[in-house]
Amino acid sequence: MNQLATTEQQYQAFQNAKKEQKLRNREAAQAIGISEGQAIANAIGREAIRLKAPFQDIIADVPKLGRVMALTRNESTVHEKIGTYENISFGHAGLVLGPDIDLRVFYSYWKHGYAVTEETEKGPQRSLQFYDATGTAIHKIHLKDFSNVDGWNEIVQKHRSDDQTPGQAVESAQPAPAEKPDSKIDQEGFKATWLAMKDTHDFFPLLRKFGVSRLQGLRLAPEGYAYKVDNISTQKVLEIAAADGTSIMCFVGNPGNIQIHTGPIKNVKEMGPWINVLDETFNLHLRTDLIAESWVVRKPTDDGEVTSLEVYDKDGEIMAQFFGERKPGKPELAAWRNIVAQLPILA
Repeated sequence: MNQLATTEQQYQAFQNAKKEQKLRNREAAQAIGISEGQAIANAIGREAIRLKAPFQDIIADVPKLGRVMALTRNESTVHEKIGTYENISFGHAGLVLGPDIDLRVFYSYWKHGYAVTEETEKGPQRSLQFYDATGTAIHKIHLKDFSNVDGWNEIVQKHRSDDQTPGQAVESAQPAPAEKPDSKIDQEGFKATWLAMKDTHDFFPLLRKFGVSRLQGLRLAPEGYAYKVDNISTQKVLEIAAADGTSIMCFVGNPGNIQIHTGPIKNVKEMGPWINVLDETFNLHLRTDLIAESWVVRKPTDDGEVTSLEVYDKDGEIMAQFFGERKPGKPELAAWRNIVAQLPILA
């Protein structure tokens, strides 16, 4: 679409794409050559209301909504949880630590926020939606039939921006920094520091310290601490865990937010390229055709080794991460290790 197109033209083209092609917002925006955030901003004065920063203040008020659906996604994976926002705190990483809604939030990426009301056959669908500087969705909070609409109205009135002009300028996505050659990495130091980890949270500082990307770090891991498995592994993990009742953790995120499910899963369904968990309070949708690499990763901790399955897309971006359910001070579940042992290792 011509970049000089007006917000009104873009709005109409977006609505037509949704209606005629039966596309969701994200796909309809892509179909007409704009970001989803731009498409929502074009609806200001209609379906959307611009919200003002700081967005931490809005999240602090979200408990007023009662039980809602929290949605976090990346290019290939969607993670949806129903619950209440509880135990909210702010710092370098914001936290929401309820038994159902469990988030690690990086608010520096949150640049645009909107309250959205879409009229549907099921009635008005209300949500709070947050986007990064490129107009890519970071996090959405959807009201359900049991949510508190009065709380939503109160939040919208309190956090409504004075600027309700339709449209939103966005930035172009920046290319990922080039990886340093393996030969320029202190590989022995990297391996020794890996083996000295005391907590899984030591992994990101490890990567930063040695200037390696995540996948590069897995390639350079101490022997036996990271190995590739077949890309069918995500489906196998979900199906085995659903069959034997093993309680798992599933992390899905983007630069601005990570959303975590902890607990058993029951209803796993394959639908075309998607593998899905379709449980009452947890839905996962992952495009298996976009998995480029799958890795089993072992990290030392004070509670013993912790094992994860990590899946990556063609750009080296992490799609999802799976663990056995675990609590500080307790060793990893034997049932989880048994699942991981069944994954087909690649030579």
